[in-house]
Amino acid sequence: MSQDGVDLDKSLGYLLKEASSALRTAMEEVLRPLGMSITHYACLELLAQRPGLSNSELARGAFVTRQTMNVLLRSLEQEGDVTRPAEAPVGKVLPTRLTPRGRRRLEKATAAVRSVEVRMLAGMTPADQAEAFRILQDMIHSLRDRSVSG
Repeated sequence: MSQDGVDLDKSLGYLLKEASSALRTAMEEVLRPLGMSITHYACLELLAQRPGLSNSELARGAFVTRQTMNVLLRSLEQEGDVTRPAEAPVGKVLPTRLTPRGRRRLEKATAAVRSVEVRMLAGMTPADQAEAFRILQDMIHSLRDRSVSG
């Protein structure tokens, strides 16, 4: 136990962080040979599911800053994975879309990431997986619900 009373061996928050770190490492390992980072993959996946997202929307969805996403989008555009209009059709937002090349790269990355998820869930029954999913969703909702007091 540390001086502030948190026993890391029994801390669910610490265990979640450790699981997140292990998942990130495993995803990086399968994406690196494809020339992608996790943020790169997340951006392509978001655009496949919601074409036309803005830089700000993509940044929120990929858990990065707008500046980081802007740099990534410029790179993805230069590589031919996404397109953005030269001028905003409305306001200041430049809607981003996947190119056919971006879709092909995403297909390979999705298969690689899915293999990590399958490995992560190995040994769990479908009922265990559903329960874990539900519990994690409940935790997220509890933390985001600002009206809940401790």
